[in-house]
Amino acid sequence: MSELKRIATRQSYGEALAELGETDDRIVVLDADLAESTKTAIFGKKFPDRFIDCGIAEANMVSMAAGLATCGKIPFCSSFAMFATGRAYEQIRNSVGYPHLNVRIAASHAGISVGEDGATHQCIEDVSLMRNIPGMTVLCPADDVETKACIKAVMDVDGPCYIRLGRLAVPAYNDADNYEFNLYEAPILREGDDVTLFATGLEVIETLQAADKLSEEGIEAQVVNVHTIKPLDVDTVVSCAKKTGKVVTIEEHSIIGGLGSAVAEALSENYPTKQLRIGIKDRFGESGPALKLLEKYELDAAGIYKQVKEFLALI
Repeated sequence: MSELKRIATRQSYGEALAELGETDDRIVVLDADLAESTKTAIFGKKFPDRFIDCGIAEANMVSMAAGLATCGKIPFCSSFAMFATGRAYEQIRNSVGYPHLNVRIAASHAGISVGEDGATHQCIEDVSLMRNIPGMTVLCPADDVETKACIKAVMDVDGPCYIRLGRLAVPAYNDADNYEFNLYEAPILREGDDVTLFATGLEVIETLQAADKLSEEGIEAQVVNVHTIKPLDVDTVVSCAKKTGKVVTIEEHSIIGGLGSAVAEALSENYPTKQLRIGIKDRFGESGPALKLLEKYELDAAGIYKQVKEFLALI
C-alpha cells in the first residue's frame, strides 16, 4: 500500500466542527480544559460565543450540555476518553441518556495509542461503557475523511452519540472526492472468501495491510470497516459470516464489551460462527511510544496477520 497522508482523527474533528459552525448556529462546543489537545480550540477561536471551557470538571460539562440540549442546541462535549466517559459516566447516563438528549460526546486520546501517558490515560473501556447506555449511538471513525463525514452525520441523529477519536496521526486511506458515508452501514473494503476481518478505528488501515500480506500466501480476507459499533450493522455482519464461515474482530479496545463483543452477540443470536477477538486482552495499557505499543499488543499489521494465521490453522 502506497504512503498515505497521516492526520489524527482529533484534528479532523476540530476542523469539521469549525466548518459546521459556519452553517448551523445550534452547535455549541464544550471542553474540559483540553481544547488544544482535543482540537476544539479550532472551533473556539472561530466562534468564541459558542465555545465554553468548563475547566477540569467533566461531570459539570456534561450536565451543562444536557441543559443546552433541552434548549434546542446541539452540544459537543470533548475531553480525553478516560475522563469523558469515566469521570462523567453518571451524568452521561442519567442526564443525557435517560432523557435521550441530543448531546454528542466526542472523546479524543482513546486506546493505547495515547502512548507515553500510560495506563491511567489509555481508555480501553469507553466503547463498552457507552454501548451499555440505552439509545446511545457509538462511532469509531478510521481516518480523516471518515471522521469529518461522521461529525456531519451525527447532526441528524436523534439522541445521544459517542464518537471515539485518537491522538495518533493515522493514514487517510479514504478518497475525499469519492467517499460516501452511511452511518448505519458497515462498508466492505476488500472482498475475500476465506475469512472476514471486522475492524474499527485506526485498526482498519492495519487490517487492510494485514489482508494484503495474507493474500500473498493465498489467503483472501474480506475486510469490513465497522465505523458504527452501535447500532451494529447486523445484516452485514451475518451475511459476511455466512460467506466466509470464519470471523475476526480487530479493535484498539478491550476485547470485553467492544466491537468483538458486539459482533459475537449478533452472531450468537443469528448465525453462530467461529470467531477470534483481537484487542486488549483483559489488562491495562502501559507507557511507551504509540507505534511500539501497537506492535507489542499485536495490533499492528504484522500482529494481526500473525494472529489470523494462527486462528485459521486451528480450524
